[in-house]
Amino acid sequence: MRHPIPRLLLAAAACVLSAAASATDQPDYLPPWNPPPAGLQFSVPPFDAIADLHGDIVDPQLVVFFAGNQFMVVHDLMDAFRQAHPAYQRIFVETLPPGILAKQIESGSLVMGNLRITHRPDVYTAGKGAITDRQKERGWFAEMHDYARNPLAILVARGNPKHIAGLADLGRGDVRVSMPNPAWEGIAKQIEASYRKAGGEALDHAIMQAKVADGTTFLTRIHHRQSPLRVLQGESDAAPVWSTEAYFQQQILHRPVETVAIPEAQNAVATYTAARMKNAPHAQAAKDFMAFMQSPAAAAVYRKYGFLPAH
Repeated sequence: MRHPIPRLLLAAAACVLSAAASATDQPDYLPPWNPPPAGLQFSVPPFDAIADLHGDIVDPQLVVFFAGNQFMVVHDLMDAFRQAHPAYQRIFVETLPPGILAKQIESGSLVMGNLRITHRPDVYTAGKGAITDRQKERGWFAEMHDYARNPLAILVARGNPKHIAGLADLGRGDVRVSMPNPAWEGIAKQIEASYRKAGGEALDHAIMQAKVADGTTFLTRIHHRQSPLRVLQGESDAAPVWSTEAYFQQQILHRPVETVAIPEAQNAVATYTAARMKNAPHAQAAKDFMAFMQSPAAAAVYRKYGFLPAH
């Protein structure tokens, strides 16, 4: 009589090898998504990979805090700025949620893992409304200029397997939604306004309360990273995002995602504003960067990544 044990062991081994092979075959969608700068490369996502700190953190000549959804722009933008102003080579940029950046400015530091950052920004960017509010409340800024606009869109997996046609479909019980946390992501308020345009308070309540409670709406901590990744990894079926975030994933990185357009009557368009800090540590660099942000060279970079002009 043949013993079944060896066959079982062989079958188990085959399953393990198959699983390992399929795991290695899975595409690596983890950030950072920008091409890395020159130097010794040592990034091990998700353990050691800092996606939203860019450039030279030691003795920078310019420090800019950018709204996180512009992460894809900053490398080309800073290269263009260096070409226009060769004196500024050491530049440090953060691309975190604007609410977190504002708290960092107020507290004087940011702790990320074991790293503590105490740089004060020369320039801070966010949505126009947030900049206006902070100027009224804090009086932080010496000058402010609008530089780009951006409408909302819905990011879904390639083929749109849940047949999502618009915002109203995000209220369905079978659709898992990735949403920015309203506590610190300015985009959340604008998305909620679009929900109310598409389906009234009932739709907003369904997505932001009932579905949060039952787990079919996931509130992100860093929307511009988590929401695209959750769609790519099959953890969420739909994510309202700024249209440039969908454009970047689909048209520039060529990831397996699609964009569902939101009608103009239901949409919200953000205007992005750059603000020079009154207490900018690098005062002349801040002035030079503010002037650059209004230049054709800066506009060309934003246009490359799908942003609309400010005016």
